[in-house]
Amino acid sequence: MRKITSPLNVKNLNLKNRIVLPPMATAKALEDGSMSEEILSYYDEKTRDGDLALVIVEHSFISEEGRANKKQISVASDDMVEGLKKLSALLHKNGTLGVMQINHAGLYAKPNDPFILPAGPSALPGQNIHVLGEEGIVQIIADFAQAARRCRDAGFDGVEIHSAHGYLLNQFYSPLINKRTDAYGGSLTNRIRLHMEIIQAVRKAVGSDYPVFLRLGACDYKEGGTTIEDSVYASRIFEKEGVDLLDISGGYCGYVHPTEKSQGYFREITEELKKAVDIPVLLTGGITDLDAADAILEKNQTDLIGIGRAIYKDSHWLHEALEKLKK
Repeated sequence: MRKITSPLNVKNLNLKNRIVLPPMATAKALEDGSMSEEILSYYDEKTRDGDLALVIVEHSFISEEGRANKKQISVASDDMVEGLKKLSALLHKNGTLGVMQINHAGLYAKPNDPFILPAGPSALPGQNIHVLGEEGIVQIIADFAQAARRCRDAGFDGVEIHSAHGYLLNQFYSPLINKRTDAYGGSLTNRIRLHMEIIQAVRKAVGSDYPVFLRLGACDYKEGGTTIEDSVYASRIFEKEGVDLLDISGGYCGYVHPTEKSQGYFREITEELKKAVDIPVLLTGGITDLDAADAILEKNQTDLIGIGRAIYKDSHWLHEALEKLKK
């Protein structure tokens, strides 16, 4: 058996293979963020072949203040739970586990209400923003916890906290943006304080048995930004606080590597994290060939492989690639 087709346990989840559909925004929700037939149809098409072990559903906003885009999925209200149940049930019917990603866009927020200012850790030149104070931070922690509870109530198999691609938690993590001088800024320990408080609140809201993932923008690849060493330090703490899986992507470079273009281009990060933590690590980044993915797994550079664009372009790509692997 190839390693890519071997099973893996993540907390109490039994993954039938090592292949994950990572979160990719579709902007197919209704105006208020509620579930649409378009979303259900999209995920049905991507999972109907039954080959994926896990789907991490695209980022959903935890509050109107944290909305990233129009037609983004909402987990900001209990009213959304019934619609979300339709998506989790569809994924299960198609033979895959489903984890919901929850997010606050921070400085990149685009609320439907034009009077709500984007909020972030620090002021930025030329931007009209709200610098978060203690009250705002407490509210965001509560919003993440309640959003996670809604994901559990909606039947998803886990929840993923988004701290990558320059969104709010990544803004606190990165010294390129976080210029605070209080308990949430300066040292790396301070810059991940909000992460720790959110993880603790989420864990309290969903219970000890519910899987909690974290997507980490592990390296900014910019002078003065976060480094792989920072992520090793942070990941050890996230594991202690109750994170069950680390999903690795880029920070202010987004989901691409600025210089490395080979398949699995963030593997230098996941390889180091695997040496530092005992929880599984998920690698995404330009993978379009299962042989290449299997080689990365065999080298122990990651535990799971995220394949996004290839499946986005061709819903049957994975099924055909797995059939070729058997020959």
